[in-house]
Amino acid sequence: MDLGIKGRTALITGGDSGLGLATAKFLVREGTHVILSDKENGERLQEAVDMVKREARFSAQVSGLAANLAQPEEVNELAQRTAKDFGGAHIIFHSAGARGAAGNFLELTDEDWMQTIEIDLMGAVRVARAFVPQMLHHQWGRMVLVSSENAYQPYEEESPYNACKAAVVNLSKCLSRAYSKENILFNCIAPAFIETPMTDAMMQQLADDRNSTVEEAVRWFAKHKRPHIAMERRGQPEEVAAIVAFLCSELASFVNGANIRVDGGSVASAF
Repeated sequence: MDLGIKGRTALITGGDSGLGLATAKFLVREGTHVILSDKENGERLQEAVDMVKREARFSAQVSGLAANLAQPEEVNELAQRTAKDFGGAHIIFHSAGARGAAGNFLELTDEDWMQTIEIDLMGAVRVARAFVPQMLHHQWGRMVLVSSENAYQPYEEESPYNACKAAVVNLSKCLSRAYSKENILFNCIAPAFIETPMTDAMMQQLADDRNSTVEEAVRWFAKHKRPHIAMERRGQPEEVAAIVAFLCSELASFVNGANIRVDGGSVASAF
């Protein structure tokens, strides 16, 4: 299927692993130039760039640029480099994020909250602020933010993460109303229990706590903490990437301000 984005340029934050890396592979197969960005310009980012290059078609270019999204000046520099090297981005997939501080609400400090807000909310704000002007220049754009099932079905031990992911949905809706007339569309995805480094760390901690294998921890967690996932497994990054790629495409020209769940049914409510 031709998504109509050959020759477009996509910036992917959190691009060295998980949802970002899987989406990058999908997009370069469509002939989209891809810039992978992550916090550090190290071996892991270069390995991701090399992996994505092997998937590229139609002379799609792939590069890696580091930026700490908690630092506004680094986000602005990322935008400047993207403009200089690629003429600006048409597509943004903001995949960078973290679970952040978790635990008893009364024991979480202001610092715990602010660390999560800096990553999961303000990172999205800064990326949008830096790159919307480039999409305005192109008079075409797609931006996909990563929310979570937690925005709709919050878990008591993850209150900062819950709040930030709900805020991301609201931010995306706000931006979708502000820029749709300029042919720039904003949408969210809300994944749940996907096999990414974040859930890897959660499952390793659970395995350690339960003195079990990681595989046993995954089965226990799916059964007891995510009982509405009938498949009783984690989703795969590629299963999310297919939805992201569609939202980045010409085919999604009437999808704007939406939040699409990719959660295996994990959210119990219909709304």
